[in-house]
Amino acid sequence: MAKTWVLDTETKGTGAHIAPLEKAGDGQRERELSTVMLQRPPRPAEPPAPPEPLTFKVVDIRSGRVLGEGIDARATVELLEGMRSALDVRVWVWAPTAGRWRLLTLAERDALWRFRGRAPAA
Repeated sequence: MAKTWVLDTETKGTGAHIAPLEKAGDGQRERELSTVMLQRPPRPAEPPAPPEPLTFKVVDIRSGRVLGEGIDARATVELLEGMRSALDVRVWVWAPTAGRWRLLTLAERDALWRFRGRAPAA
């Protein structure tokens, strides 16, 4: 017959040891052993919708003039081709969940800047 073993901690300090349930301390016999039941997470009812294309807004730093608003990534890169430096513009992206424009970080703006000149000629 199989035995159930428990960690017997009747001594103080680090003197704990493994003992069969029958030989464990006074309170060990009456205690119920807890069982862990694992369940799989439920599957989503429908697959998530594909993300919408990003929408950008480009503002000239010096004049404060909006150079383009509601434009896609390709048009944004084409607009950046006419700029001398990435520091001459601020680029914003529309965040639909927040319902507002979010300023791109320097790394994100530089990533857009590096796409200049790579578009195939039409």
